[in-house]
Amino acid sequence: MIEFHFKSDLVLSDITNYSDWISRILKSEGFQIGQLDYVFCSDEFLLTLNKEYLNHDTFTDIITFDYSSGKTISGDIFISSERVIENAETYGVPFENELLRVMGHGVLHLMGYGDKTDSEKQLMRIKEEEKIKMFHVEP
Repeated sequence: MIEFHFKSDLVLSDITNYSDWISRILKSEGFQIGQLDYVFCSDEFLLTLNKEYLNHDTFTDIITFDYSSGKTISGDIFISSERVIENAETYGVPFENELLRVMGHGVLHLMGYGDKTDSEKQLMRIKEEEKIKMFHVEP
């Protein structure tokens, strides 16, 4: 089950489209859905989580907590709406594209994709772009 929680001004208009898309991403990589919660929050909320759980005193766009087991993906994905807006402006991309990139990024982490090394970052970017293109594809 995929659920969306809104603790910021951002509210997705048609969550069914996003749920279907996430489900297709998982299926395309050979995974199934367990319990996946997306929480859209403020910078301050995410900064508090970053300090408390990761010992990082920096703003970030996303934090993912992984509760997956084998090929069943479960987790909590916290996304700063403010960071998504700022990143879209910084990189000159539409807000929706940046939102999809960050949402896909979180679920890719849950499937085992990393972004610590240069080669991992490169593969993550390729996968993000591949999955963004799936958003408007009919199931």
